[in-house]
Amino acid sequence: MRAVVLGGKLQGVEAVYLAHQAGWEVTLVDRNPQAPAVGLCDSYRRLDILRDAEALTEVLRGADLIIPALEDERALTFLAELAAAQEYPLAFDPAAYDVSSSKRKSDLLFRQNGIPAPSYWPGCGFPLIAKPSALSGSRGVRLIADQRELDEFFKETCPGGGDYILQEFLEGDSYSLEVIGLKGRFLPLLVTELEMDDDFDCKRVSAPVKLDPALVRQFAKMAEKVAGLLDLTGVMDLEVILHQGVLKLLEIDARLPSQTPTAVYKATGVNIVELLYRVFSLGELPREVDLSVKSGVVYEHIRVSPEGVETLGEHIISDAGPLRLVRDFYGADEALTNFEPGRVEWVATLIVTGADRDKAWERRCEVLAAIGKRFSR
Repeated sequence: MRAVVLGGKLQGVEAVYLAHQAGWEVTLVDRNPQAPAVGLCDSYRRLDILRDAEALTEVLRGADLIIPALEDERALTFLAELAAAQEYPLAFDPAAYDVSSSKRKSDLLFRQNGIPAPSYWPGCGFPLIAKPSALSGSRGVRLIADQRELDEFFKETCPGGGDYILQEFLEGDSYSLEVIGLKGRFLPLLVTELEMDDDFDCKRVSAPVKLDPALVRQFAKMAEKVAGLLDLTGVMDLEVILHQGVLKLLEIDARLPSQTPTAVYKATGVNIVELLYRVFSLGELPREVDLSVKSGVVYEHIRVSPEGVETLGEHIISDAGPLRLVRDFYGADEALTNFEPGRVEWVATLIVTGADRDKAWERRCEVLAAIGKRFSR
């Protein structure tokens, strides 16, 4: 089995990792030889998707699954057209992605269909969250505390309004859920918990969640409803916040996300990349999968320097250069890291499991203590 992953940043790392867990050979395509996933793949092709179409076609031919892990609209449009013409198994739903990649379009979908979501300014009070409509995750997100900061935002960051949305800032725990869709059937997977750094970037994913089972079921129904509205084919990720007992939908992303699929895999053994193969290559979706939790999981990003060990958002991984997969890394099951002997500063994504979530957390604390003792002043 051979997978081709297009794009070597964070989603590319996720795709390469999970494809390897399935036992597949992985070819990575990226124009940047310093992309993080370059160090993880079996073979690497330095290609520009739009400029090197002929060479790209040769790479794609015969692949069992093609996973786009990029956000460039022109490249994605080209890939969708190429896959349709050549009947390539491209794990991508252009129509669903068109909605999910625009916060304006997705928020309108939520409002029109009665899906709980944060209120819009000026129909809410401070503090506010300002989000660029067309950027995913935490990129460009800004907290606005009061009217003075809002005036500064309009003057300096967003003159004339720009393509930002302004919503109420909600306090609460954040959760994520993937759903797989095919021909009107939808399969929600395992809910994971998200923790953010000070810049609203996800720094840690944990599973299973300590959430009321009724809310878990409610989240699954929400995922199925949104997937149905989009007539989803493939995978979509939903992020919610639990605010005053209500799950409010923050955003959706109709592509393979980063971080959470590995946590789902480590907790349950369910591999989303294998499910995508069944959907896009075999044209089938299982009626159900075994989502019983086998392990607790903590998936966390750290930066290490002589000053200590910091847990930070995943942005520290995207600019780290090629990563290596290291097993039994200072007590962690696995680490995706740019660490090399003698290096003073480095980063890692730590994957730690335990008999349950509490045991995984205990092991995680031991791992960070061991790393801090070895590398901090």
